[in-house]
Amino acid sequence: MQRIQTLSPLLANQIAAGEVIERPASVVKELVENSVDAGATKIELDIEQGGMRLIRVRDNGSGIHQDDLVLALNRHATSKVYNLDDLEQIATLGFRGEALASVGSVSRLMLSSAVANSTGWKVTTQGTESAPQLHPTSHPQGTTIEVHDLFFNTPARRKFLRTEKTEFDHIDELIKRIALSHSAVTFTLKHNQRLVRQYLAANSDAEREQRVGSLCGAAFIENAVRIETEAAGLTLTGWIALPTFSRSQADLQYFYVNNRMVRDKLVSHAVKQAYHNVLYQDRYPAFVLFLEISPQLVDVNVHPTKHEVRFRESRLVHDFVCRSLQDVLSRLRPGQADAVPTTFAEVRATTADANVVSAMPELETVVASPAMHRATQTIAPPPRRSGFIPEQQWMPLKVKEQMAVYGQLHDTSAIDNVNVEKSAVPPMGFALAQLKGTYILAENAQGLILVDMHAAHERVVYERLKKSLASQGIVAQPLLIPLTVKLSEREANCLESQYDLFQTLGLRVARLSPEAIVVREVPDLLREANVEQFIRDVVADLLTHEQSSRAEEYLHHLLGTIACHGAVRAPRRLTLPEMNGLLRDMENTENSGQCNHGRPTWTQLSLAELDKLFLRGR
Repeated sequence: MQRIQTLSPLLANQIAAGEVIERPASVVKELVENSVDAGATKIELDIEQGGMRLIRVRDNGSGIHQDDLVLALNRHATSKVYNLDDLEQIATLGFRGEALASVGSVSRLMLSSAVANSTGWKVTTQGTESAPQLHPTSHPQGTTIEVHDLFFNTPARRKFLRTEKTEFDHIDELIKRIALSHSAVTFTLKHNQRLVRQYLAANSDAEREQRVGSLCGAAFIENAVRIETEAAGLTLTGWIALPTFSRSQADLQYFYVNNRMVRDKLVSHAVKQAYHNVLYQDRYPAFVLFLEISPQLVDVNVHPTKHEVRFRESRLVHDFVCRSLQDVLSRLRPGQADAVPTTFAEVRATTADANVVSAMPELETVVASPAMHRATQTIAPPPRRSGFIPEQQWMPLKVKEQMAVYGQLHDTSAIDNVNVEKSAVPPMGFALAQLKGTYILAENAQGLILVDMHAAHERVVYERLKKSLASQGIVAQPLLIPLTVKLSEREANCLESQYDLFQTLGLRVARLSPEAIVVREVPDLLREANVEQFIRDVVADLLTHEQSSRAEEYLHHLLGTIACHGAVRAPRRLTLPEMNGLLRDMENTENSGQCNHGRPTWTQLSLAELDKLFLRGR
């Protein structure tokens, strides 16, 4: 064993560079974040050979004072943190004071800058221990940093870099992420003297939405819902895509904490839970979300590259994100984007002739979902006679009056006479026919609607079962022979600290020994499940995420199975009133755009799309 000695400044900087500078995109991130912190409204980037030959970042920020230029290249030199209080409430993107020193130790770096009403100065370093050289230069207010020949003096690192295209793609994606969170800044990106990207500053809501569309694709913004909610000192804004606009990979997920892009397992779990019963299997949601939280409640200094954060109240953040997204998704209804009425009560309010509308009763429960028995939790399927469901189980008798009014609405003279507005037609329209006992064809103000009968009814029944369970609560059943479960002492301690949680799940547990617990009651819905494995999974979730949704997911999976078996199936022939009853229920059911497996329940073909199919107007 050799004697202990102090590392040379160069070697210390190169070790730090190994933590911070992984590839050219890492350099770009540090430099661009410094430009943003300097208040720049315009940032220009010139990249050559994927960043291996040249990275030039030019901004119009506040600039660096002449006396601070050489100091800026030293380790732990920063203008953003002065004492411990500053460290506990970081409000800037950079603060560690290692970026320029680390970059300068593995490249040939030139730093030029000028503050307001002052001449410019330039400092250069060659990745050696020699003192940086300071020279006057002509430079407008702002800063320019040039990084030449990255890793020229560390060939072992350079050989691990990928192809020029791959390295530039990482830079391109990085600028995209930063541009999403700093809409007031104009970004220009060139590669090998060719303009690749230019994101103009966006200040209004419309311009910001346009920038999101240009960065994430027009299809995303067309299928996204704006979210803006605030509670408990937390604010969540941004866009979340409809469940039908899902991805095969998690490649369109952008999350920011105080405008800092992060990858956080806690947030990922919250988003996954929010989408869990509306997203098709093995699909990923798309979103651009911004969380604003007090800097004192989040630690951004837990990773050298600052990609991760730690929340002081992690459960509060998790629940806030999850419930905010669930609330937005549950409020989506057919026709919401077009602001058409979703209930017949709204139809009354938007129709000019009260006499006509009086014949269109508000439908409360049209499709009869099977009842859920509290004790056994079994489902009673609707009786089947000759392939038809008895009409009285599907609709009130007055629905026939609605159909009569529908006939009047299709008569042009009647529309002219009573001055009925188009908005009087419900979002899902009125049924025209049934195709192969599987699909419902309906007409609304926009054109033709196709509905998957089974998927739509499955969602309606599923949501009713959930409401019934919520109102009745979870029924617990005592075990004739208590179940003993062996755990580690750490797991048992966790379970003991969460007795109230297990009680709400219908599980009555007690500790027998340091490494064993006993289960005396289990939820009736879980009586067929592997209770021991279920408890282990819940405890594992609590240790990892400080909360668990295993019980909710299991119960919803069971209710989904019941709903699937209880929903109407092809080839069931329905009457027009039965079909219309299902359409009305879809308009008043949460998440009715997807079944509980995530499959779409309906789609719209506009008149323009139909005309295009038949080449009309050409």
